[in-house]
Amino acid sequence: MGLNILVRDVKAQAARLAALFDMEAFRVSSDFAILRYGAAVFQLHADHTYHNNPYLALLPETPPRGAGIELRLYETDPDTAAGRADAHDMLVLQPPTDKPHGLRECTLICPDGYAWVPSRPL
Repeated sequence: MGLNILVRDVKAQAARLAALFDMEAFRVSSDFAILRYGAAVFQLHADHTYHNNPYLALLPETPPRGAGIELRLYETDPDTAAGRADAHDMLVLQPPTDKPHGLRECTLICPDGYAWVPSRPL
Protein backbone atom coordinates (compact mmCIF):
# COMPACT_ATOMS: atom_id res chain seq x y z
CA MET A 1 0.00 0.00 0.00
CA GLY A 2 1.29 3.45 -0.82
CA LEU A 3 0.65 6.62 1.12
CA ASN A 4 0.80 10.14 -0.31
CA ILE A 5 0.03 13.17 1.84
CA LEU A 6 -0.81 16.55 0.32
CA VAL A 7 0.70 19.47 2.26
CA ARG A 8 1.11 23.20 1.85
CA ASP A 9 4.88 23.22 2.47
CA VAL A 10 6.78 20.02 1.64
CA LYS A 11 10.16 21.18 2.94
CA ALA A 12 8.75 22.29 6.31
CA GLN A 13 6.67 19.14 6.76
CA ALA A 14 9.58 16.85 5.82
CA ALA A 15 11.87 18.66 8.28
CA ARG A 16 9.20 18.50 10.99
CA LEU A 17 8.63 14.75 10.57
CA ALA A 18 12.36 14.03 10.53
CA ALA A 19 12.95 16.07 13.70
CA LEU A 20 9.98 14.77 15.67
CA PHE A 21 9.83 11.13 14.64
CA ASP A 22 13.38 10.38 13.45
CA MET A 23 12.17 9.77 9.90
CA GLU A 24 14.56 9.94 6.95
CA ALA A 25 13.68 12.38 4.17
CA PHE A 26 14.91 11.93 0.58
CA ARG A 27 14.62 13.96 -2.62
CA VAL A 28 13.14 16.88 -0.69
CA SER A 29 12.06 19.78 -2.88
CA SER A 30 9.30 22.36 -2.77
CA ASP A 31 7.17 19.90 -4.80
CA PHE A 32 7.86 16.45 -3.37
CA ALA A 33 9.62 14.35 -0.74
CA ILE A 34 10.03 10.68 0.07
CA LEU A 35 10.08 9.75 3.75
CA ARG A 36 11.04 6.54 5.45
CA TYR A 37 9.81 5.49 8.88
CA GLY A 38 11.34 2.11 9.71
CA ALA A 39 10.46 -0.11 6.75
CA ALA A 40 7.56 2.11 5.64
CA VAL A 41 8.08 4.55 2.78
CA PHE A 42 5.61 7.30 1.87
CA GLN A 43 5.42 10.54 -0.09
CA LEU A 44 4.60 14.18 0.50
CA HIS A 45 3.36 16.30 -2.39
CA ALA A 46 2.76 20.05 -2.41
CA ASP A 47 -0.76 21.21 -3.14
CA HIS A 48 0.36 23.01 -6.30
CA THR A 49 1.59 19.73 -7.84
CA TYR A 50 -2.06 18.61 -7.96
CA HIS A 51 -3.25 21.66 -9.93
CA ASN A 52 -4.71 19.43 -12.70
CA ASN A 53 -6.01 16.75 -10.34
CA PRO A 54 -9.71 16.99 -9.35
CA TYR A 55 -8.84 15.84 -5.83
CA LEU A 56 -7.29 19.24 -5.02
CA ALA A 57 -10.73 20.90 -5.22
CA LEU A 58 -11.92 18.71 -2.33
CA LEU A 59 -9.30 19.97 0.14
CA PRO A 60 -10.65 22.48 2.65
CA GLU A 61 -9.24 26.00 2.58
CA THR A 62 -8.44 25.88 6.30
CA PRO A 63 -7.35 22.99 8.51
CA PRO A 64 -8.04 20.42 9.64
CA ARG A 65 -7.55 18.65 6.35
CA GLY A 66 -6.89 15.24 7.77
CA ALA A 67 -9.77 15.05 10.26
CA GLY A 68 -10.67 11.41 10.76
CA ILE A 69 -7.25 10.05 9.78
CA GLU A 70 -4.61 9.05 12.31
CA LEU A 71 -1.09 8.36 11.12
CA ARG A 72 0.14 5.91 13.74
CA LEU A 73 3.86 5.62 14.49
CA TYR A 74 4.31 2.48 16.57
CA GLU A 75 8.06 2.82 17.07
CA THR A 76 8.23 6.39 18.38
CA ASP A 77 8.32 7.41 22.03
CA PRO A 78 5.27 9.64 22.63
CA ASP A 79 6.88 11.49 25.53
CA THR A 80 9.90 12.49 23.43
CA ALA A 81 7.72 13.49 20.46
CA ALA A 82 5.36 15.55 22.62
CA GLY A 83 8.34 17.28 24.19
CA ARG A 84 9.61 18.30 20.76
CA ALA A 85 6.19 19.25 19.35
CA ASP A 86 6.06 22.95 20.17
CA ALA A 87 9.46 23.63 18.61
CA HIS A 88 8.20 22.12 15.35
CA ASP A 89 4.77 23.79 15.11
CA MET A 90 2.84 20.72 16.21
CA LEU A 91 -0.17 21.02 18.51
CA VAL A 92 -0.33 18.46 21.32
CA LEU A 93 -3.98 17.52 21.06
CA GLN A 94 -3.65 14.69 23.57
CA PRO A 95 -0.61 14.46 25.87
CA PRO A 96 1.15 11.13 26.37
CA THR A 97 -1.33 8.75 27.98
CA ASP A 98 -1.33 5.05 28.90
CA LYS A 99 -4.22 3.49 26.99
CA PRO A 100 -6.22 0.40 27.97
CA HIS A 101 -5.30 -1.27 24.65
CA GLY A 102 -1.67 -1.55 25.84
CA LEU A 103 0.00 1.47 24.24
CA ARG A 104 1.33 4.75 25.57
CA GLU A 105 0.51 7.34 22.94
CA CYS A 106 -0.13 10.99 22.25
CA THR A 107 -1.81 12.84 19.40
CA LEU A 108 0.00 15.67 17.62
CA ILE A 109 -1.65 17.84 14.97
CA CYS A 110 0.58 19.28 12.23
CA PRO A 111 -0.10 22.63 10.53
CA ASP A 112 -1.88 20.78 7.69
CA GLY A 113 -4.33 19.26 10.18
CA TYR A 114 -3.12 15.64 10.11
CA ALA A 115 -3.07 13.66 13.37
CA TRP A 116 0.27 11.97 14.05
CA VAL A 117 0.12 9.40 16.87
CA PRO A 118 3.50 8.25 18.20
CA SER A 119 3.18 5.24 20.49
CA ARG A 120 5.02 2.47 22.31
CA PRO A 121 3.83 -0.68 24.08
CA LEU A 122 3.33 -0.29 27.84
